[in-house]
Amino acid sequence: MVSFPQSSDEASHLFDGMPPGEKVENAPPASGSDIIGTLPDHILHHLLSFLPVQAAVQTCVLARRWRHLWRSTTGLRIVGLDGAESVEDLRVFVDHVLILRERTDLDTVEMIFDECSDDEEVYVKLWTRFAVMSKVRALTLHIQAPPYLWFDVLPLVSRHLRTLDLEGLCVQLSFLDFAGCPALEDLKMNLCDISVEKISSRSLKHLSITKCCSDCELHVSTPGLVSLKLDDFTGTTPLLENMALLETAYVYIGDSCEDFCLNYDSGVYCGASNITCEKCDLFNDNCGSDLVLLGGISSAKHLKLISEFGKFIFSRDLKYCPTFTKLKTLLLNEYWCEAPGLDPLACILKNSPVLEKLTLQLFSKGPNHKVEMKGSFSSMERSSAIPEHLNIVEVKCTVVEERILKVLKFLCAFDIRFSF
Repeated sequence: MVSFPQSSDEASHLFDGMPPGEKVENAPPASGSDIIGTLPDHILHHLLSFLPVQAAVQTCVLARRWRHLWRSTTGLRIVGLDGAESVEDLRVFVDHVLILRERTDLDTVEMIFDECSDDEEVYVKLWTRFAVMSKVRALTLHIQAPPYLWFDVLPLVSRHLRTLDLEGLCVQLSFLDFAGCPALEDLKMNLCDISVEKISSRSLKHLSITKCCSDCELHVSTPGLVSLKLDDFTGTTPLLENMALLETAYVYIGDSCEDFCLNYDSGVYCGASNITCEKCDLFNDNCGSDLVLLGGISSAKHLKLISEFGKFIFSRDLKYCPTFTKLKTLLLNEYWCEAPGLDPLACILKNSPVLEKLTLQLFSKGPNHKVEMKGSFSSMERSSAIPEHLNIVEVKCTVVEERILKVLKFLCAFDIRFSF
C-alpha cells in the first residue's frame, strides 16, 4: 500500500532522484485485474486530477509507466489529505510540484486551506497566478478560518476562466471587475469581505453571494445573469442593476442587514413611508428613488424573496414596484404579510400579471412543515387584484394561529378556499 507524506518536509523527498526523463508511451494492455493500467495516458491524467496533489505525486512509485504521469494532470487539488491544512504545511511541497510539472493547460485548480497568515499570502497569490497562466477553466480558493486572505491584486485577466469559487477572502480594489475574463459564467462567493464598489461582468450567468459582508455601497452589474442567489448579506443591501435574462433568483435579507427601521423595536411599523424615520425615509440615502433589489430582478421567472422583520428594503422598493412581466412562481415569507392590510403581498400580486403559483412560507423555515394548505378558486370570476393565471396557492406553517388566519382571511376575500 502506498503511504502518503504527512508533512511538507517528508513530501519534498518524493522528488529526490526523480529527474524528468523521457515520456513513457501508452503501455500495452495489462493482464489480470489491472483495469486502470489499460487506460490511455490522457485518461489517467484526468483521473489523477481528482486526487489531492500529494496522492497524485505518490502514484509515481506504482510502476515505471506511472513515474511521470502526475506531471501532466489536468487539475490540481492543493488540499490536506485529512481535511484542510495551513498554507505553511503545504508550501514546500506545492512549490516543488509546480516547478516539476509539464507546462500543460489546467482544467481545474482547487486550493483549500484552514488558515492563511499575512506572511503566507504571497504564496497563494503566486499559485493563483500560476493557475491563470496555465489557462485554468475552474478555479476554487477557500480559506476556512480567520485570518482571511487579503486579495488586493489587480483584476483577473483570462480568456479561459469559466468558474470562480471564493471563500474566506477579503477582496479589494478592482478585483471583481471581470472585463478581462470574457468567458466567466459562474461566480460563487461565500464568507467574503467585499471591499469594492462594484461587481461587473457582461458574461456572468450564475452568481451566488452567501454570508458575505461589505462596508461599501456595492453595485452588481451583470446584465447577462440567468440565476442569482443573495443570501444573508451583512452591511447595506447591494444595488442590483438590470438583469434582463434572469430566470431564477433567491434573496434573503437577514438580521445582519443594516437596512433596518429605527422605529421597529418600539412597535412602530414605518413601512418605508415615515419621513421622520432617518433610515426608512427614501430621500435620506444615496440611492435616491432607485430600486435597490426589485428593479434588477423584475425579469425573473421564478423568485424566492425572504426577509426578517424590521428590514425596509423590500417595502421601500414596493413604493416604485416594477411589473414582473415574466414571473411564474413566487415564494414569500411572513415578512410580506406583516403590514396592516397585507399591503406588500397585495402590491406584488397586483404587479405579477402572469403568476401561476404562489407559496407563502409563514413562520416555518422548512424544508418540512407541520401544516401545508392548498388553495383553489371557488368561482370563475376573479378580482383584478389577483393574477388571472394564478392556479396554485400554497400556505405552509407550523401551526394555524392568529397571524396565519389573517393571511387566510385576506386570500379568502378573493374567493380562494383552502384544504389541508
